[in-house]
Amino acid sequence: MNKHTQRCSTVLLLVLSLFLTALPDGYAKDKPGKPGKSESEVLGQRLPSDAAKVIQERGLKPDDILGAVSTFMPSGQYDDYVMFASGGHGGQVFVVGLPSMRLLRTIAVFEAESWQGYGFGVKESPMTDAPIGGDGQKIGWADTHHPALSETNGEYDGQFLFIGDKSHGRIATIDLRDYETKQFADGKLMHNDHGGCFVTPNTEYVIEGAQYAEPLGGEYAPISQYKEKYRGLATFWKFDRQKGRIDVENSFAIELPPYWQDLADAGKGPSDGWAFMNSFNTEMATGGIEKGNPPFEAGTTQRDMDYMHVFNWKKAEELIKAGKFEVKNGFKLISLKTAVEEGVLFFIPEPKSPHGVDVTPSGKYMVVAGKLDPHVTIYSFEKMKKAIDAKDFEGKDEYGVPIIRFDAAKEAQVELGLGPLHTQFDDKGYAYTSLFLESAVARWTLGDDKYTAPEKPWTLVGKVPVQFNIGHLATAEGDTVSPDGKYLVALNKWSVDRFSRLGPLLPQNLQLVDIGKTGDTLKVLYDMPMGSGEPHYAQIIKADKLKTWDVYPEIGWNALTQTKSDKASFEGKVVRDGNNVEIFMPLIRSHFDPEHIEIEQGQHVTMHLTNLERTIDATHGFAIAGFNIAASIEPGETVTIEFTADKPGVYPYYCLEFCSALHLEMVGYLMVKPKAE
Repeated sequence: MNKHTQRCSTVLLLVLSLFLTALPDGYAKDKPGKPGKSESEVLGQRLPSDAAKVIQERGLKPDDILGAVSTFMPSGQYDDYVMFASGGHGGQVFVVGLPSMRLLRTIAVFEAESWQGYGFGVKESPMTDAPIGGDGQKIGWADTHHPALSETNGEYDGQFLFIGDKSHGRIATIDLRDYETKQFADGKLMHNDHGGCFVTPNTEYVIEGAQYAEPLGGEYAPISQYKEKYRGLATFWKFDRQKGRIDVENSFAIELPPYWQDLADAGKGPSDGWAFMNSFNTEMATGGIEKGNPPFEAGTTQRDMDYMHVFNWKKAEELIKAGKFEVKNGFKLISLKTAVEEGVLFFIPEPKSPHGVDVTPSGKYMVVAGKLDPHVTIYSFEKMKKAIDAKDFEGKDEYGVPIIRFDAAKEAQVELGLGPLHTQFDDKGYAYTSLFLESAVARWTLGDDKYTAPEKPWTLVGKVPVQFNIGHLATAEGDTVSPDGKYLVALNKWSVDRFSRLGPLLPQNLQLVDIGKTGDTLKVLYDMPMGSGEPHYAQIIKADKLKTWDVYPEIGWNALTQTKSDKASFEGKVVRDGNNVEIFMPLIRSHFDPEHIEIEQGQHVTMHLTNLERTIDATHGFAIAGFNIAASIEPGETVTIEFTADKPGVYPYYCLEFCSALHLEMVGYLMVKPKAE
């Protein structure tokens, strides 16, 4: 137990003892001849007068005090865990400390963000090569859904983070040494994804599943040719850990029937080498409500079962090495026909409209939650593999994919409640499933897994209400081989009556749940509004696994390549070569060098900005408003910006980040002389 944990425990015990000693005077029942006391009055009896006043004025109850103490983190003390949550259509990633539930940082990923100087003139940035939209402009928005931490032997290693963009079918790589986005990867085969990102146990691959079927590669086909021309997709992005980049050249995709793929998970332990992905719309409904057809929500929910996709990704990898693939839009693609013939792809029936598929800590079982079924269904990998080897199939779909017999692979079903979505695990043998329609989290027991709960296997133990309409949830290291089992965060879609009304657009509500005890003891500790984007999914890592740089390793560091730049300079200089002007500019409290820059209208300007500071948090910014330039230069970093000075005039440039008492004096002038007539 560290000092922080000991201190929090001491404070908690002190506070609890204060109000517990007051209970006999009227907490539970009235004494004869004496009026009963409210909970708030009792709690305040032996606390300092100011604290007692607050308790009484707000009507606080024991659970309120417990929640406050459990989550309070004094200034200067650090959280035990860090949570990475997707930012939804804000296009970013949120970084939250646990148990304090403090928003520590927002990581700019797919969208421009001025605080980080991301996307405003900086030459060396993933934003520079962002895809082009239909209007000929760079895509400047995204819909991030499922972050995935890199793993070693099935454990989070704290080195990298991946996140998918549902709206444009791409994924990003984030280096957790500096919490900056380094790469966009786009297979150019699908316009959207949802099952991304999920990593294999040693981050050999980052798995991305498409969402809505379409003709591959951006081709056109009328909706009447849906079955023939439309397809699904699973992409396996090869990750080069040494380079810290996805290796696009050695990545591949598997063509799938035009079902709508959803979330995924990779096998571990006995199931390592395999991957599992949900799907829905196995009806292959095509909508068209405006034509009198059933709407999608009706057409896609006709069947009682959809198909869990089962991939032998190690065999797929062998096919790629053997050259058994096609190339489409420059990307390696294993055809549906080849995947079937080579034993790479199988289906298993799963309750309809599933959302989550989650592998237990041991890797023995896969848990599927069907949104329109009150059960979770547990599949045994051992049984699944025996069925494949014995060809125990109930037939094939119309594309020839073998369908493993449901009862041959099923281990158990547990009835939980209405609208089950997603499951996580702890270190006590429990699983936790979000119940969207009930607005609750269900705790239930695993059977024959890595950890053993005291209750009977495969049984519902208890539920805790959350507010409201929970989507995903995350437990501490809850999808690794060794979950921690201390906290759970419910990512709720609606907040309604939880916070101050600030207009019709309400925040999401992230609730911290204590899962530290066995049995029916789940307790909500804290409500956290998130008023920027929609967190869909999150992962929680032990804070001590994150080895973050305080300053860059050397002065002149290129943050994109994570190497020393050859453009760094300790002295300011201007190099002119015809129509090109190259400026080398060091930054230090509290001046730029040079402070006067004279150029001609129409000249191309390249500026190399180097922050000479070695003090933690001594960040400088650089802005030229007239040319939409904004950069953030952290201690030791070199940043290059480029623009064409196509407008004559005088443009002050200044430091964006308040850096010293003379911050306002950190300024210079860019003087653009009009072109001679």
